[in-house]
Amino acid sequence: MSPLAVGKGLGELGYEVVEASSAEALGVVRNGLPLEFVITDHLMPEMTVSDLACTVRQLRPGVPVLTISGYAESEGLEPDLPRLKKPFRKDELVASLAALGDRAVS
Repeated sequence: MSPLAVGKGLGELGYEVVEASSAEALGVVRNGLPLEFVITDHLMPEMTVSDLACTVRQLRPGVPVLTISGYAESEGLEPDLPRLKKPFRKDELVASLAALGDRAVS
């Protein structure tokens, strides 16, 4: 799934999706909007995924972060940071969200 397909797929599953660039994502996290989870690409231009996850944990404890990566290596990723490898199917996305402790979806 492409990033646009991820958002569309989540919408089809009944989620309200807010898409943002890495810098904009921090604003979304800071503004208090209710979040069930954050999904991010491994590579971002302005920060590392570990920096984003750390900031989310500080600002919004309990909001899980799922990293999507096309790279086999986990360089630059915290070992406990959940990761979904590209390419993936919608059912794999659903399974990854379930593993985050998210609501059950079918």
